Amino acid sequence: MLNLGILISGRGSNLKAIIKLSKEIPNEIKVVAVVSNNPDSLGVKISKNKKIPTEIFNHREFSTREKFEKEIDNFFQRKKVNLICNAGFMRILTESFVNKWFNKIINIHPSLLPSSPGLNTHSRAIKDGVKFTGCTVHFVRSKIDTGPIINQAVVPIETSDTEESLNKKVLKAEHLIYPMAIKMIARKKISINKEKIIYEKSFSPKKVLFNPEN
Repeated sequence: MLNLGILISGRGSNLKAIIKLSKEIPNEIKVVAVVSNNPDSLGVKISKNKKIPTEIFNHREFSTREKFEKEIDNFFQRKKVNLICNAGFMRILTESFVNKWFNKIINIHPSLLPSSPGLNTHSRAIKDGVKFTGCTVHFVRSKIDTGPIINQAVVPIETSDTEESLNKKVLKAEHLIYPMAIKMIARKKISINKEKIIYEKSFSPKKVLFNPEN
């Protein structure tokens, strides 16, 4: 059984998708704890409405990142979390925290890593004129937006796309691939060897995508 601890900062849309998955396969995963650093996070309302143990640790109230993370660690340990899911968590985790939870923290990022790590990915993609963007689920390492890539989804960029419209399209893809990644971990479909994901079987699509097509 995977006991999930979810880290959020905002609206909690990926949290919703993960909770939905937990209802679909309740014998395999359970959301046992939610933490937000933002007291105004809409995701907090979602988790509390679902009766999930939820804590707000406002990072501004801690003198160091280590003290902030100690509260998170203690809460997750009490709830017997064995996989942490960053779901729109807008804080950088320290190397010591990442190492303590090594290979037990995953994150979703709104680009096709290793391209476009960091913030403002959609505006950068449009500015750069790339034809595809997407999202990536990966295991977390101490460097920002690095770590073994579990799965990715590709989203074409249309000439009419704005940052807002592209964000909506990528978010829909996030809600699909994050549950898929969690399911693969729960079912032991993947392993890590030399910082690369090894799949139990091939998941590669056979189709080549073009943008524009003509």
